[in-house]
Amino acid sequence: MPLIARLRAYAAEMFGAPVSPPDAGDEPHLAAAALLVHVARVDGTLAAVERDRLARLLTHRFAPTEAAAKALIERAIGFDDQTRDVAELVEMIGRDVPEEERRSLLGLAWAVAAADGQVHEFEDDLVWRLGQLLGFDDAAITATRAVALAGLPAQQMPAR
Repeated sequence: MPLIARLRAYAAEMFGAPVSPPDAGDEPHLAAAALLVHVARVDGTLAAVERDRLARLLTHRFAPTEAAAKALIERAIGFDDQTRDVAELVEMIGRDVPEEERRSLLGLAWAVAAADGQVHEFEDDLVWRLGQLLGFDDAAITATRAVALAGLPAQQMPAR
């Protein structure tokens, strides 16, 4: 069990924290979904277009059906509400995740940021930080961003 999960369990036991940590097998998927929810809500709201994009992206990656993806999104919203920042969520995903899976998660984050047709400055900054926390250098983040946002016009992305 990761350190954060142990701390949460201890806090729940000692201080009566209302929510228990997720099951160990579910934690990485829930943390990844919560990261994507966090990206979608960086502007303060989870718009319908962002929720739809999340459901499509999570289906078959972290959930077998669209209904399961929507249920995962609801759980991820609650989980994100309990989490201080993306660094905590990245820690829950784990450090031993293969590079390709981390790169895929970063690409998903860019796709969520662009769900409304443009990447706003706050979204860009957050996903860039996420890339760094996932262990990528600026060149790798730039390359992942370019692939994930290939269809988005340049004027709809913040300059880097």
